[in-house]
Amino acid sequence: MAWRGWAQRGWCCGQAWAAPGAARSCEELPAALVRPRLLGRRFNFFIQQKCGFRKAPRKVERKSDTGTSGEAYKRSALVPPVEETVFYPSPYPIRTLVKPFFFTVGFTGFAFGSAAIWQYESLKSRVQSYFDGIKADWLDSIRPQKEGDFRKEINKWWNNLSDGQRTVTGIIAANVFVFCLWRVPSLQRGMIRYFTSNPASKVLCSPMLLSTFSHFSLFHMAANMYVLWSFSSSIVNILGQEQFMAVYLSAGVISNFVSYVCKVATGRYGPSLGASGAIMTVLAAVCTKIPDGRLAIIFLPMFTFTAGTALKAIIAMDTAGMILGWKFFDHAAHLGGALFGIWYITYGHELIWKNREPLVKIWHEMRTNGPKKGGGSK
Repeated sequence: MAWRGWAQRGWCCGQAWAAPGAARSCEELPAALVRPRLLGRRFNFFIQQKCGFRKAPRKVERKSDTGTSGEAYKRSALVPPVEETVFYPSPYPIRTLVKPFFFTVGFTGFAFGSAAIWQYESLKSRVQSYFDGIKADWLDSIRPQKEGDFRKEINKWWNNLSDGQRTVTGIIAANVFVFCLWRVPSLQRGMIRYFTSNPASKVLCSPMLLSTFSHFSLFHMAANMYVLWSFSSSIVNILGQEQFMAVYLSAGVISNFVSYVCKVATGRYGPSLGASGAIMTVLAAVCTKIPDGRLAIIFLPMFTFTAGTALKAIIAMDTAGMILGWKFFDHAAHLGGALFGIWYITYGHELIWKNREPLVKIWHEMRTNGPKKGGGSK
């Protein structure tokens, strides 16, 4: 049965069809497909619900895709339901990639520049901390010690962690925080808008970064964070804390840009989220640097294989998934992250990180000469 009349996005067409169990007002209309007849021709419209982010009274199967391929978008269990959200694919898909491209280049440059300055400040801080530590040790030796101090136990646990584990602890905490935000019903619309990446959305750039810290499924987040924790010590030993953060954040944006390109090229629009693209960069970097290392699957630890073999299998699987259109994972983002990790370990470290000295010198001159020019410092 079809409704008589027609609707446009953003307003209602009067009272809904009064069948038993059907929606009876604008607030209860799911974002379902409406097929009215107009002048003897058949048109498809999506109703944009502006009356609140409410759950539909009954499950309605979507029969069309917001993209141009005409193929129904099958939602993965790892992404939130988007039946009540309308996306707007551009009539000129290539233009959609212009802003994300410049954002990717600009953010990557900003990330590595900030990491170089961070390393400079960190080295200065370590020198000062060394002398402060000598003084603190002397004071602790003459100060009475407190028994059962909770803060002392936390410091002891923290100091027992490796540099890599301490580095990724903040990343894991951010992912857990965003996962909790997904559980707040009133935030669902904003979370889909800013914490899922989709080239058919009106917000294109900021979700490329924010979605890297976003997980809707507990299993998805737990698996990603476990892999990140497992490889944290190796990747930080290879790159260092500052360089690792630059690579990780850049990888999240780059992998999402590759996902954008694939979605625009195939017309298979849909939301993506998760840290998998950035974690694939970490995994690929470690496997490229240590190809003979032994790895195992999380749930099958008895089967081991070399890191080089694992990397080849992952690339082959994600390539097949991208070509065949598998929808459970964002295989384009996985593949983009893996290729970026291989490239960075092979060439990027020499081209980017080892050429940071001019920027560090400029920052050093600003730190040492800047206040003196103002005349306000001693």
